[in-house]
Amino acid sequence: MATPAPRTIGRISEIAQTAVRHGFGYFFATHKLTDLVPGHQDVTPLDGQPSERGRHLRELLDELGPTFVKFGQLLSMRPDILPPDIIAELRALQDDVRPFPFTDVERVIEEELDLPVRRLFLEFDEQPLAAASIGQVHRAVLPNGRLVAVKVQRPEARRQIEADLALLYQAARIAKQRIRALDFIDARGLVDEFARSIQQELDYRTEARNAETFARNFAGDPHVHIPKVFWSYTRARVLALEFLEGVQVADIESGPLQLSLEERRRLAYLMTETWMTMIFRHGFFHGDPHPANVLVLGHPERIGLVDFGLAGKLSDEDLSKLTRLFIDAAAENVEVLPRRLAELGVRYPREREEEFIRELREMYYRYYGATLAEIDPLQVIREAFALIYALNLRLPTRFMLLDKAIATLGSVGIELYPDFNVFEVAKPYARSLMLGRYTPRRMLSRAGRETRKLAQVVGDAPQLTNDILHDLRAGQLEVGFVHKGLDEFSQKLSVAFNRLVIALVVAGGLIGSSLIGIFAKTGPHFLGVHVISIIGFALAGILGLWLLAAVLRSGRL
Repeated sequence: MATPAPRTIGRISEIAQTAVRHGFGYFFATHKLTDLVPGHQDVTPLDGQPSERGRHLRELLDELGPTFVKFGQLLSMRPDILPPDIIAELRALQDDVRPFPFTDVERVIEEELDLPVRRLFLEFDEQPLAAASIGQVHRAVLPNGRLVAVKVQRPEARRQIEADLALLYQAARIAKQRIRALDFIDARGLVDEFARSIQQELDYRTEARNAETFARNFAGDPHVHIPKVFWSYTRARVLALEFLEGVQVADIESGPLQLSLEERRRLAYLMTETWMTMIFRHGFFHGDPHPANVLVLGHPERIGLVDFGLAGKLSDEDLSKLTRLFIDAAAENVEVLPRRLAELGVRYPREREEEFIRELREMYYRYYGATLAEIDPLQVIREAFALIYALNLRLPTRFMLLDKAIATLGSVGIELYPDFNVFEVAKPYARSLMLGRYTPRRMLSRAGRETRKLAQVVGDAPQLTNDILHDLRAGQLEVGFVHKGLDEFSQKLSVAFNRLVIALVVAGGLIGSSLIGIFAKTGPHFLGVHVISIIGFALAGILGLWLLAAVLRSGRL
C-alpha cells in the first residue's frame, strides 16, 4: 500500500491525540502505537473503571465528527465485535450536527436542478428543520401550492466522507499490522461495509426509491402514511418529499400534543404493529425507528414516517424462517429456538446446544410477562450479548440492522408507555401470521415455488450428470473426506496386525519344527532331535517371548 499523504498522517495523529484526551492513551501504550501521538507523555486512562469505556468512546466519536458518528452507529450493530457495555453506549449516538449556511443550500439546489431556488419554489424557509451529517431539511412550497420537505446535501459531504474513509482504511491497515488483539476482526471488511452503506446515503435517489416502496406497501392503510416523492425536484443531492404536518414522537412530552395514558398505549401498539408488518409481511423495513422519524398525524391512531435512507431487506427465505422463529418465541416454544436461529444462519457449537437452550429458557422466563417498566432494556441487551459471547455465536451481518431497529423500537416503547407488554401484541400477531401462512393462496404460491425449483433441478440433471461423467473419464473427479480419530485407529490396527503376523510365524515355526523332528530320519541330530527342528524351536521361542513382552508393556494382556 502506498505511503499515506502528510495530510492524512497529520489527521491520524490528530485523531490519536483526541483519543488520548478521552482516556484511550493506555491503548496506544499497550499496543506500541505511541509514535502516532506527538508529545505522548500522558497515556493513562481518564477513568480507570472499565464500565466507563463505552461512554468515553461515544464522546470521542462525537468529537471526531459526522463520519465517525455514523461509523459508531455501524459498530453499535456489531455485537460480534464489541462487548455489550460499549454497544449500549454507541446506540445512544445521534446524527445531529450544526447546520450549514443557506448560501450553500442555494448553490447545491441550483447545481442539481439547474434553476435558482426563487424560481423553483414559491417559498423556501432559510432556517432548516433538522440538520445531520450528510444534509439538512428545509420547509418549502411548490408552485402548485404543495408543501414539501426538501433535503439538501452538504456541499463538501462527498469529499469529506471520502477523506474520512481513507483515514478509516489507513487505521484498518495499522490495526492489522500492529494490534494482535484485534486479529479476530476483519477490519478492512468492516470499513468496506461502512463505505458501501454511507456511499448509498450520498445518493438521495436511493432514499426516494425506498420511500416509494414503503408507500406501495402501506397503500390504503388508514393508520400509516408515507410522504409522496416529487421526482421533478429530486436528484442525487436534493430530495423533495411531501411535508407531513404532525408532532414527532420525540416531542410528545414537551410539544403541543397532549396524549392521555390510553392514547400513548394505542400509539405504542400502532408503532409496534407497523414494524412487525414491515418485517414479517413486507420483508422491507425502516431501519431507524428513532422517535424523530415517527410523527403523530393529528391523533394517536395515525402516524407518518420520514427519513428512509436506512432500510433493511429480507429475502422470501429469510422472511419464512424469521416468521417461524417469531411464532415459536411468541408461543413459548423455547426448545426449538436454537434450531430456528441456526436456520437463520446463527452459528454456535453443537456440543453446547443443551446449554444454549437452558440459558435461553432462563432469560425468556425471567422477562416473559413483565411490563417494560419492570425491565431495564440495557440489562436485557447486556445479557443477550453476554450469551452471544459465552457461546461463541456467529451473527449473520444481514440481521444487524434488524437487531438495531428492534432495539430502537423497544426504547421508544418505554418512553411512550412504560406498562406496554410486547407479548400482548406478539401473540395475536403470531396467530395471524400462522393462519396467513396456511391460506389456500399462500399454499398454492409456495407449492408453485417448490415445483419450479424441482423442475429446475430435473432440468439441470442431464447436464450435471454429463459433467460428472466427463470429469470421471478425464480423471479429474476427486473425492475428499475428513475423519476424526482415524489416524489413531489406523495405528492401533497396524500394531494388532503386526502382532498377529508374528503370532502366526511363531505358530508356524513350532508346527514346522515339530513335523521336521517327527519325520526327518536323515541328517544331523542332537540328543535325538533334528538340528533344523532345534533351530526352528529356538527362533519360535525368541519371537514368542518378544511378542509376550510387547503385550505386557501395552497393558492389554
